[in-house]
Amino acid sequence: MKINCDMGESFGIWKMGSDEQVMPYLDMANIACGMHASDPTVMLNTVRLAKQHQVSVGAHPGYADLQGFGRRQIAMSQDELSALFIYQVGALAAICQGESVSLDYVKPHGALYNTMMKNDEVFITLVEAMSKVAPSLPLVVMAVPNHEKYQALAADYGIQLWFEAFVDRAYDQDGRLVPRTVPGSSYHELNQIRRQARQMIEERSVTTLDGQVIPVHADTLCIHGDGPLALPTAQLLRDLLPPSNPYGGAL
Repeated sequence: MKINCDMGESFGIWKMGSDEQVMPYLDMANIACGMHASDPTVMLNTVRLAKQHQVSVGAHPGYADLQGFGRRQIAMSQDELSALFIYQVGALAAICQGESVSLDYVKPHGALYNTMMKNDEVFITLVEAMSKVAPSLPLVVMAVPNHEKYQALAADYGIQLWFEAFVDRAYDQDGRLVPRTVPGSSYHELNQIRRQARQMIEERSVTTLDGQVIPVHADTLCIHGDGPLALPTAQLLRDLLPPSNPYGGAL
């Protein structure tokens, strides 16, 4: 099980997150591609930082929503969404190539991530786009109880899935993240995060916001890099999950 974190979400002189401090504890860096956050220079510097610490690089494309940090759903046609997605993956792939770094996976951001897990048309649009421009790369998706459905949809396009769980967010009874508008949806105490991480790692399950225990079979655990607890969360996960594979290794 690997540790991933959303990275490179600064913009110009505006700084988001603690990338320099968090990066050494990660296995995977989900690097923003300029639409929900970041800019070309931030992308370049974040790729270099990942290379320095031998962290695997993934593209983190989202809706074109800088003001809303990509957390607002935007209605788009299939062609519009496909083009936006390909544009972002291609931009980061080119920067990686220039730095002699491999692009190892793709993980959608925010509202786009949540929408693809609820709307099969959006999910299919993304895996079809990947099959055209990045057919060898895995797509990171949420480790929901009915994960077989998504594996079957992705397999139709030859795309491998990696499943992830979230240590700093609350879950509902359907195995999905509680909306951020709901009180208690995000954890602000390290003890809560540690408890959920241990349960996911040791028991392959999670306790929902209403107290139910449901299965979670994840390949990777996510940290939100924009949160104030990103660094201590990364440190505690590194203690629970010592690194085992070299840079770029498969899950």
